[in-house]
Amino acid sequence: MTIGERIKRRRQLRGWSVRLAADRAGISHASWSRIERGLQAADNRFVLGGIAAALQCSIVELTGAVMPAGDRRAAAAQLGVHAIRVALVEIDPDQDDTGPGRPVAELNEELALVRRLRHECDYARAVALMPGLLRDLQAAGRGPERRAALRMLCEASFLASSLLRSLGHPADAWLGAERCRDVAAETEDPVLLGLAAFARACAASACGSYDRELALAEGGIVALDPHAGAPGVLEMLGVLHLIGASASRSGGNGSWLTEAGTIARRTGETTTFALYFGPANVNLWRLGFEADAGEPGRAVEIATTADVSAARVNSRVVFFHTDLARAYAGLRGRDQDAVKHLLAAERVAPQHVHSSPLVQETARSLLDRVQRRSGGTALRGLCERMRVAG
Repeated sequence: MTIGERIKRRRQLRGWSVRLAADRAGISHASWSRIERGLQAADNRFVLGGIAAALQCSIVELTGAVMPAGDRRAAAAQLGVHAIRVALVEIDPDQDDTGPGRPVAELNEELALVRRLRHECDYARAVALMPGLLRDLQAAGRGPERRAALRMLCEASFLASSLLRSLGHPADAWLGAERCRDVAAETEDPVLLGLAAFARACAASACGSYDRELALAEGGIVALDPHAGAPGVLEMLGVLHLIGASASRSGGNGSWLTEAGTIARRTGETTTFALYFGPANVNLWRLGFEADAGEPGRAVEIATTADVSAARVNSRVVFFHTDLARAYAGLRGRDQDAVKHLLAAERVAPQHVHSSPLVQETARSLLDRVQRRSGGTALRGLCERMRVAG
């Protein structure tokens, strides 16, 4: 089913009229109706968040987790989710692992590889490596290099949670974030505890718990503030302010995003935990917020000053292109620009584009428009590769 069809089905199961449901979501009943009928793209995260909250479900339950038929690597990533889930259940910190472990130096190299694959949006290879890495780091955390291994296990759990969110499995992402918190608590390292707060806030958002997302961001900031002079703390404060902006739905004008920008000017471009917090990253988040806040013109304007090269990783660059595609799709006469950026996103991270229901929704909406006129060959080709029908 399309996103609009899922929304309609959930509304009807509750016995609600369009007007009642739209009132609960804080949007016009005309917009709700157009989304259900596929006449308005359901690719706005803020609008979808409101609809999901009104229907008492998560965004993922409306978008669905895509099992791509045309991309074997993306399909392999989905099939590997179960193995990560089992590994996260089994690396309980209260359990002693008595099996032989791999050298920590070797595990560190594999963690770096998984980190790189995640940022390249090569989900299939990252997912394949993740279960064994989690188990081996758990074992190493009971050995002579305990502290180093636990620090690596904390990051690996964070990466597992991030992968699971990207593949449309929010409850499993929450499990990964909880494991990240458990390990961080063992280390008592404030930066790792900040990373865990960020992981849990992101997972709470994916589960549709926006109040919890905001509370976790606020709690993480309060806990980190006394350590602001320690290495890595400012960067974690910055990303927590970014997730706070997302949770509060305040967009580019909110105090959360303003504070994130202030912190970024102090830190400059950073590499802590490969989060790449800094002025460039804040600007890319701002672009996405404006697109979701219904300000496509402002999003396009921000894009003219965005330093995409400073984003460092494909996982951030692909959002630049998909957010900008959504913005152009919201402007009259700019459909070709929207298609150009969707194709650019596919070149950067094909597995992400082929697995993302929101990107598919943007493409579907554009395809509906080009069906009514000649041209659109490139878009039709993209939609065929994504298995999107107009």
